[in-house]
Amino acid sequence: MPIIIDSERGKKVATLLYNSFFTNGIHGRTEMPEDTVPDSVRRGSLEHLLFITLTVSIDYQRDAPALWESSRRSFEDPGTRYLFGPKSLYESSLDQIVKDMQKHKLSKKPHRDAIIWRTVGGTFHQKWKGDPREFVKSCNWDSLRVFKKLNDSASDFPYLRGQKIGPLWLRMLRDNVGLEQLRNLDKIPIPVDIHVARATLAVGVVRGQARISFASLFEDIRRAWFESVEDLRVMGRPMIALDVDEPLWHLSKYGCTNRDKITGYCPAHRNCEAREYCVNGRINIANNVVELDT
Repeated sequence: MPIIIDSERGKKVATLLYNSFFTNGIHGRTEMPEDTVPDSVRRGSLEHLLFITLTVSIDYQRDAPALWESSRRSFEDPGTRYLFGPKSLYESSLDQIVKDMQKHKLSKKPHRDAIIWRTVGGTFHQKWKGDPREFVKSCNWDSLRVFKKLNDSASDFPYLRGQKIGPLWLRMLRDNVGLEQLRNLDKIPIPVDIHVARATLAVGVVRGQARISFASLFEDIRRAWFESVEDLRVMGRPMIALDVDEPLWHLSKYGCTNRDKITGYCPAHRNCEAREYCVNGRINIANNVVELDT
């Protein structure tokens, strides 16, 4: 049986999860790891924007709660606070940045993460007055143009781009930093990671029988949520695919992650907000391959 995208099921799931997340929460949780602002930082300020931007640039193959907690500790430490200033980053040696990013476990891959971090900060210092808003403004606040420019400028924005981190950053600009001027967010794909993928499969919005690569499946998942939110409305506005990112992440992180890979039995099922949509069967995600029989 080929992969099936069930957008009618997706509409019901999207509505349920969105409403649950913004009322009682998913598995009792309503906050993302990036939601807590460092001490003394005003939400929506340039400092907050830089904290969000630099941290998300290394949000790959990481445990999100641990990453954001390490970033907050690094920001709040006077000795490592400079890591969040584009000018000070540009003027510091790579060796010093490598060393200081390890102090609070901000980096998991010390050399690689430091290069990414310093490059992104240096780009904003040299080209955008140290302010990511200047970059977004140069794109006329058009999310599609921002997304394209990120992906066309690999040397300037390593890892602050691609199909996961680029959309994730744009969602955070809206939800965390409060950049309400952003346009065309409805055309930005959901940032698919292992949690969004697992939750999407567990609720049967994408299902079937297949052994498929991450890349192929993730494209199906992006398409599924574009189609599922079409014609839906939330809080007086059209729902967009990015709106279901946080609920799906929570659904998997604190629920679907624990389901049996073969049978689909999930110990969190009884109290899960999406239990009526949970499917049985094999969902095994490992080594960039997904084995699916649902």
